[in-house]
Formats: sequence, structure tokens, C-alpha cells
Amino acid sequence: MKKEILNPEIQNYINANLNADLHSLLLKKSPFPEVSMQEIVQQIKGKQVAQKKFPFLLKDGIVFPPQLNLEQSSSEKTAVYKSEILKGKKFIDLTSGFGIDAYYLSKNFDAITLIEQNTELLEIVKNNWEVLNKKAQFINQKLEDFLTENKEDFDVVYLDPARRDQHKNKVFLLEDLSPNILEIQDNLLSISEEFIIKLSPLIDLKYLISVLKNVSKIEIIAVRNDVKEVVIFLSKNYSGNIICNCVNLESDEKSFSFNINSEKNAFAKYSEPQRFIYIPNNTILKAGIFNLISSHFKLKKLHPNTHLYTSELRIEDFPGRILEMEVVDSKQIKKKEKFNLISKNYPLKPEEIKKKYQLKDGGYQYLIFTQSKKGKIILKSV
Repeated sequence: MKKEILNPEIQNYINANLNADLHSLLLKKSPFPEVSMQEIVQQIKGKQVAQKKFPFLLKDGIVFPPQLNLEQSSSEKTAVYKSEILKGKKFIDLTSGFGIDAYYLSKNFDAITLIEQNTELLEIVKNNWEVLNKKAQFINQKLEDFLTENKEDFDVVYLDPARRDQHKNKVFLLEDLSPNILEIQDNLLSISEEFIIKLSPLIDLKYLISVLKNVSKIEIIAVRNDVKEVVIFLSKNYSGNIICNCVNLESDEKSFSFNINSEKNAFAKYSEPQRFIYIPNNTILKAGIFNLISSHFKLKKLHPNTHLYTSELRIEDFPGRILEMEVVDSKQIKKKEKFNLISKNYPLKPEEIKKKYQLKDGGYQYLIFTQSKKGKIILKSV
């Protein structure tokens, strides 16, 4: 880490250019001989990301790493949520990266250890934690080497593997991540009773359960209906039921927990649209519990391939949107009206629907193009 980046005059220049065109800025020569314009722009980008993703880092003295490290870092919101379900005496993050998760997850622990093989990145994290008055043991070492040499036990082991290959392409299978989770899972469970892995929101849950040992819990975490993370909990010697929890942060929706095997034994009933239409949030869709949602909330599905539900009653605890709607004919849709368009199991995409019926985005009304068992239908807000 270049400590010169913290010089007051350089920091003032960074803050003065937070809204500048970064491409134009990169074409200019740095006004400071001790740092390059690329290094200055890196800090500007970091502050821009922090404004939305982790605003607690918008303090004097904080240094930001390259863009790729910022992308994989958890948001402050998801890190805070995870911290509320973990506690113990000794916590270790084996791939600390930029340290956002470790900062929050370790708040209920007495001793904190951070492992990171990237020397410069670890120096940045150490600097930032000193600014934030947060203490930890920082170890600059490869995870595999640490596991070989370590003789210590921990209450919780946390791991956020790199999800890009050597060519910077995204990868998803556990054996393609760095480190290879399948190769080291036995070693990880040998140093702790509980081991937690943060994974891509695109990971397949059935695949995970089939290749990982001792899975006890899965957390599917969304922020405002955008699934951000799938977090896997492994408990030593565990062989019981796997509980999955779906949570949509920054919404008024309650979380929904279920036994991962429940979907196999659940059955959905079907109906034409009734008074209320239920649209599951994206954590529920990610979990794939389409029949369980129907049976648990006593709702009826419109069609086997349409993940919309209906009822004459309003069920307040439903994890998603509830809309009062009616079936309409396409002739009842006026041109240039404003709608929030949704297309589910329908031949046309929202943009194609908008063009065909000459509609505009926005407003308070919803228009859903979908299918029931009887065929294509259009639903409009009442």
C-alpha cells in the first residue's frame, strides 16, 4: 500500500473529483509525483462504491483496493445481517479480502484472525481497521499453508472464495473456486465446529447439497429483492435436516424458513385468478419451493410453470408482493397508459408488450401478462 495516497493534499484532490469523469481523468497527468493518476482514480472509484455498498468506510484515512476486490466484497447490509446470527470466542476469516464481512461478523467474538495471501490488500485492511479502531491478528499467508501449519481451534471459520479464474472469468462450481472447497472441506471442519462459506447467488442449491458434507443451514440473502449471496453453514458431524432461510433485507417482508426436503412432499393446487395475486420474492424463486409456498400459505397456483399464486383472502406474512387484481381483455388496455409490466410464462417480454400495446413504464398500477391452466391471461391492478 502506498501511504502517500493518504497525504492531505492528495486526499483533497480525490474528494474534489468524486463526481468527475474518470475516463477523462485517467488521460491527465497526476499532479502529484509520488502517486499515479491510476492510483488516484482507484481511490475515487472506491469512495463511489462505498457510498452505496459500505458507507461506514467514508472516513478520513480509509484506503480502497482495486475494483475487483470491491466487487466481491459483501455489502454493509448483508454483513450486518450475518453478524447478528454469529457469536463465540474465536473467529477466523480465511480469505479476508477487503475485510467487510470480517469487520461485522467478528463483532460478537473476543479474538479475530484474518488470513489474506495478497500482501498489499492485507496492508490496506490493516490500515483501515486501525482507522476504525478495530483489532485483529493479520496473517499474510496462503490459506492452504495456514491450514497445514495451524494447531489452533476456532469457534467459527468463515470463507469467501474467489469466484474468478486466472483469466478473470466468473466461475461457480466449488471445485473451480479459489480455494477449491471440495479439496479442503475436511481440513476446515477439523479446526472448528462451524464453517461458513459465502457463495455466488447463481450457485445451484441441489448441487451444493450433493457435494458438501455436514450442511446444516443455508441462507439466501437478498437486498430489496436482488439476491446477493447464498451462505452455507457446515457443522461438524451434522447429519440432520438442512434448514434454508430466505430473507429479503430492506423490505417489510418476513423471512421464510423451511426444511430443504419439504418441497419434495408438497403439492400445489390450481385455480383461475381470484381476488389477490401473490408474487414470490426472488429468494423464494431461488430456493425453488414453488409447491411448498402454495401448500404452506394455502394459496393456489395459476399454472405449473407460472410461479404466481392466488387467493380470495390476503395473507399478510407472504414473502413477496400481494396485489389485488382482475382479469382484463387486451381491448381494455388504453394506449400510452403507465404500468409496471410483468411477464411470467408468457410468449412476449415486457419490452415487447410495451411496444405492442404502446404503453409507458411507471405509475402505480400493475399489468401482468401470464398463463393459467386455461391459457394466456392479462391481469390488471384493481
